[in-house]
Amino acid sequence: MNYPILDTINNIQDFKALKEEQLPALCEELRAFMIEHVSKTGGHLASSLGAVELIVAMHYVFDSPKDKLVFDVGHQAYVHKILTGRKDAFDTLRQENGISGFPKHSESEHDVFNTGHASTAISAALGLARAMKHNGETGKAVALVGDGAMTGGLSFEALDDAGQEKIPMLVILNDNQMSISKNVGGINNSLTMMRTNRAYNAFKRWLNGILETSSFGKKLGKRMERFKNRIKQFFAPNLPFEEFGILYLGPIDGHDVRKVIKYLRRCRELNKPIILHAFTTKGKGYPFAVENPEKFHGIAPFEVMTGEVSPQRQKTCSEVFGETMIRLAKENDRIVAITAAMSAGTGLQPFAEQFPNRFYDVGIAEGHAVTMAAGLARGGMRPVVAVYSSFLQRAYDSLLHDVCLQKLPVVIALDRAGLVGADGETHQGMFDPAFLSSMPYLAVYAPSTQRELVAMLEMAVSRTEPAVVRYPRGSLPDTPMQNPVEFGKWEILEPIRDVTVVTHGTLVPLAQRIAKENNAGLVNARFLQPMDADLIAYFKAHQTRLLVLEENTVSLGEKLALAANPCKVRSIALPTEPIPHASVSRQRERYGLSEAHVTEALRALKEET
Repeated sequence: MNYPILDTINNIQDFKALKEEQLPALCEELRAFMIEHVSKTGGHLASSLGAVELIVAMHYVFDSPKDKLVFDVGHQAYVHKILTGRKDAFDTLRQENGISGFPKHSESEHDVFNTGHASTAISAALGLARAMKHNGETGKAVALVGDGAMTGGLSFEALDDAGQEKIPMLVILNDNQMSISKNVGGINNSLTMMRTNRAYNAFKRWLNGILETSSFGKKLGKRMERFKNRIKQFFAPNLPFEEFGILYLGPIDGHDVRKVIKYLRRCRELNKPIILHAFTTKGKGYPFAVENPEKFHGIAPFEVMTGEVSPQRQKTCSEVFGETMIRLAKENDRIVAITAAMSAGTGLQPFAEQFPNRFYDVGIAEGHAVTMAAGLARGGMRPVVAVYSSFLQRAYDSLLHDVCLQKLPVVIALDRAGLVGADGETHQGMFDPAFLSSMPYLAVYAPSTQRELVAMLEMAVSRTEPAVVRYPRGSLPDTPMQNPVEFGKWEILEPIRDVTVVTHGTLVPLAQRIAKENNAGLVNARFLQPMDADLIAYFKAHQTRLLVLEENTVSLGEKLALAANPCKVRSIALPTEPIPHASVSRQRERYGLSEAHVTEALRALKEET
């Protein structure tokens, strides 16, 4: 496709040279450009389509990287990448050695802060604002935050901190239908523009100075302040931000790029913390994304004319989990489900529709979700919290302190465990086995097939200790189990020999092929905690040499090396370094978990004396 304006932009300087009247047409070209490219690579389309005018206006008014622009989550920052010199690389989005789907400082000086998880941008922007103050810099810190991120407590902690010290920073609240306050129309807009007017603010400072010089003036000033606040609450009753000491502006139409520019110019001149509230439509410009924004939040390559992706051959683990939850909930009315703003992604949307009174979406508040689940469990319910592995990191203390130390029967359904491919380093589910295995009383299940997933979820819900059932993005094989699941017991898939492979989850099929071809034993470590004490005793008695494979940072390998001493234990696991975006197969190749690498390691262990 031809893009008359966009084709002339190769860097931020080219963009800044445009006339303001060209920007509405540029916004439409940017939408068409993103739809064209994301349909081939996949990506976070709906969020980026909804934020086009906001980001165009941000870059038009502010001077990146002198001004620090931070994007909460970062999945809406595609226009930012395009305008800051990465347009020609956009066909490599989320591909190996291509540009990341999220802001990444190593990629561009305009990506001032790496993001990928929600609710972090205000804290990061506040830190950048303070750093600029310490360094004597004159730039502005600006955070673009989705309304969903405001359900996370970290956002409000940052606002409280910024408000108490009156740190001059700007938060642009991108409200795409999870409304925080109503648009009260022209009166509110007029009041807002008046409150940002330089002359008005100068007059207010002058008047306050006069009133402060006498006791009568102070009393009059207090009465005027109370009157002003009552008027403000009458016209705009839902302004909790001003209680933090943050100046609230808006709401405005976030798709009127020239109006957004007008407001941002006013905000740039005010030396105080500000929230500018803008209404947008997620997916704007592409009807399929508007109609189904959850589907197009993060989507695989799709057909532009129909909005359809290639059909899947088998159910995803999320779908299997969701279906199992519905069946279990029919059998046990104490089962409830909890998610942190991920009802569709975790497979719980059908559960929510069938059991609306037993489903809780707490917003982007994983710590709260887990501690609330602990309260539900203490009250006699059987809560199941569905959360992605990388997001559970945010609830570490809640899980340890509120669930495990009290030995409460909370089940964590841990989705996206292991490598996640194109979403890259902020979303890899590679750390949870290490930190989960250190928690008291916690059972950690690791299914390798869909049927194991079902059986393990059934077991976890029926028992009385806290539990985590971890499973990958996408699908597991839908194959029959050779042996039923027994609590704390591992499964022998190939007879134990002098050299035996021990693995779990997604790597079991790969290990099974390699073990058969190389006459090695194979154990499916169905439980990462507790480990199978009887089988470990057998290893010790027979001096079995063990090759442990893990699609996570080393955890089981280290524990097994200690427990099975003096057996020789060799581990292949993911490193603790960030793992960049690529296909899962390429990531496995890079980090030694491909068939060729594992075969070589197994043969080397066989040759050891």
